[in-house]
Amino acid sequence: MTVKGKTAIITGSNSGIGLGIAEELARAGVNVVLNSFTDSEEDHALAARIAKETGVEARYIQADMSKGDQCRALIEKAGRCDILVNNAGIQHVAPIDEFPSDKWDAIIAINLTSAFHTTAAALPMMRKAGWGRVINIASAHGLTASPYKSAYVAAKHGIVGLTKVTALETAKEPITANAICPGYVLTPLVEAQIPDTMKKYDMGREEVIEKVMLERQPSKEFATTEQLGGTALFLCSDAAAQITGTTISVDGGWTAL
Repeated sequence: MTVKGKTAIITGSNSGIGLGIAEELARAGVNVVLNSFTDSEEDHALAARIAKETGVEARYIQADMSKGDQCRALIEKAGRCDILVNNAGIQHVAPIDEFPSDKWDAIIAINLTSAFHTTAAALPMMRKAGWGRVINIASAHGLTASPYKSAYVAAKHGIVGLTKVTALETAKEPITANAICPGYVLTPLVEAQIPDTMKKYDMGREEVIEKVMLERQPSKEFATTEQLGGTALFLCSDAAAQITGTTISVDGGWTAL
């Protein structure tokens, strides 16, 4: 079965990993729905560019992933969801005893609870269509932990658990659910952090990447958004029809340590 003509909804996809996945799916002939909490001309222009470059249908639908009703409305507005990629996420770093409660609530809502709402809304569509793929973008922090990232680590561990439950509930159907667990990925956001990190540690670019940013990534190379898109595309293939309820690490060996 080809994925050509299927429709994918990718949350948090106007930049970075989400956009990279959307672009890879579109190149394979998948119609894509982009999403973020903003609603700018640039957002809609992204969808128009993808449609022009790949020939698929591409739309942008605004929805705030911190609000459950908007998460469900995103799926309903799209009208079809064969492939759901739960990618939306935010981060905040602080010790537990200093972690702001509002930041905790926001991270759990956007990084975890949104995936529950979108999945709940998408599964009936997948069942009606007789095929579906749920792909949750977790993290190496869905399998391990780092200090000062309590909310993020809790949310990403939760995403892995939600993935397993979704897989079990759909195990006898042509629907799969899996989590991709990236390590450090070279996104525009990460790229923008490099100069400040160089100043902080008084190091050159390559040294700060290897010794600071990629300290826990044994390959000492960033993963790319194209690689994550390729992994997502593989999970949509017939070859992955019996891969469900598991995690796929794209982390340069991070979780092998």
